Amino acid sequence: MYAIETNSLTKFYGKSRGIIDLNLRVKEGEIFGFIGPNGAGKSTAIRLFLSLLFPSKGSGKIFEYDIVRQSTKIKQIVGFVPSEVHYYDNMKVGELLKYSSRFYKVSLNSYFHSLIETLDLDLNRKISDLSMGNRKKLAVIQSLIHKPKLLILDEPTSGLDPLMQNHFFDIIREANENGATIFFSSHILSEVEKFCHRVAIIKEGRIVSEDDISSIKEKAVSRVSLILKDNKLKINLKTPGIISSEKINNGNSFLFQGCITDLLKELSELPIEKINITEPSLEEIFIHFYRDENMEGKK
Repeated sequence: MYAIETNSLTKFYGKSRGIIDLNLRVKEGEIFGFIGPNGAGKSTAIRLFLSLLFPSKGSGKIFEYDIVRQSTKIKQIVGFVPSEVHYYDNMKVGELLKYSSRFYKVSLNSYFHSLIETLDLDLNRKISDLSMGNRKKLAVIQSLIHKPKLLILDEPTSGLDPLMQNHFFDIIREANENGATIFFSSHILSEVEKFCHRVAIIKEGRIVSEDDISSIKEKAVSRVSLILKDNKLKINLKTPGIISSEKINNGNSFLFQGCITDLLKELSELPIEKINITEPSLEEIFIHFYRDENMEGKK
């Protein structure tokens, strides 16, 4: 079963683009990354999943529940951490969580108290007195108290210090191990790379790539760094597929997308002192997908 399934899901704000023909298949039990810069359409997609917006066309399901017709059932089984957290300022933390537990018809049991202890949140503080980081902690706890089948995270670590980020990821991994599907939307690529099983890259409202992280890195590009024995010698490689070249100390570094055998044949003719060919980071791949959006139009 798919935790999230969409078919040509599209949202326009008047004439402005939200998302266009979004086709996603998120498997039950996986940790799925959804990455793109601000304005790419990540939050629009999430709001459609939660029926906070309605699609211009297309359809979507959360565990077989239609996102438009069965939104009440969806809200009962989904936990959500928004990118920006807003609550009733005059309430205390404990009061808000008790209210949430009644909404979900669950008791604040030992699991709840372990979350409070791990994230070091004071139940007696007024929400108006909380920092952005503590508000985010509150959102994380609120999203988990009913042990949701699907946890949707929109830029969840913003405002958390590094120690709390580690605690947060431990909590989310535990939820996943206990059966929760995680949908992780972020522009912090190192987090997605370490945390997620698969990833979709969204650009201008459209999915431009979707696969497991290792396959995206393998199919996309390689990082080649080389130093010549003669540092005054200019490198002018002819092998197709060289992109994003830059000077580094006494050599060159570039991303390569092409036949590695052809590249190595050409490199063998150079007086190379040192060469290093590695998998790129997800961030380098992301930049590759977004580099010079007008490039094709200029050719």
